[in-house]
Amino acid sequence: MKIAVFQMTSGVDPVANGDALVAAIGEAAAHGAVMLFTPEMTGLLDCDGGRAARSVVHENDDVVLRRARDAAKSVGLWLHLGSLAVRTNGDTRWANRGFLIDPAGKIVERYDKIHLFDVDLATGESWRESSRYLRGTRISIAETPIGRLGLGICYDLRFPALFQALSGAGATVIAIPAAFTVPTGQEHWHVLLRARAIENAAFVIAAAQVGTHEDGRQTYGHSLVVDPWGRVLLDMGETQGLGYADIDPALLNEVRARVPVIRHRRAIPEMVSE
Repeated sequence: MKIAVFQMTSGVDPVANGDALVAAIGEAAAHGAVMLFTPEMTGLLDCDGGRAARSVVHENDDVVLRRARDAAKSVGLWLHLGSLAVRTNGDTRWANRGFLIDPAGKIVERYDKIHLFDVDLATGESWRESSRYLRGTRISIAETPIGRLGLGICYDLRFPALFQALSGAGATVIAIPAAFTVPTGQEHWHVLLRARAIENAAFVIAAAQVGTHEDGRQTYGHSLVVDPWGRVLLDMGETQGLGYADIDPALLNEVRARVPVIRHRRAIPEMVSE
């Protein structure tokens, strides 16, 4: 089954980002894809918190989400909207939330990013996702035409236990939309995504942001599709636009028969000191 991956350079204007998304949905369907995957922060990528706050709303009021649902319905396409920043109830912080949308335009699953990136770098850069976002509290998995899809977002990639929980719950495909920085992307992106695919015997689909954004940040790109044996089926490099790959469920069964890692998992006992 053919899937499409949208590699984009989201900016600070949700309307412009929504225009690009709607066009991609139509193009993906025209090329025979059954499902489209988009990056983290598809609707808005802006490190200026004050400016971003003017565009971040509750999901029921989000124009990008509404347009995405309408567009998916109009062409009969499954859509994994990698994530949007949305307001939450009872807290001033937002959620970094992914949405799985069916061909009727219905939201069938949501996922709020669990692992938040807080760090002070030697370069002077400081990232505090937890000051702006609430962390998620549950895993998310749903049936799709390409298999049972488990959801993650960006920094989650570095925490294997999340993906073991997903594959243990039956996930055969894992989506990890991202906005990876260039330095970490160059060193870690490919190896981590291939590792997640291999250790979970699952397809991994990672739609990524790419290039220089309006807010000044640079993202790595290289949206990937990796098969359960760890082979890269698609690497989009540093080019915006759509890429395509085929998901073969028969390959999944073959790999899991050859190396039954999920069936062989065991709880690791705690160390006991003498």
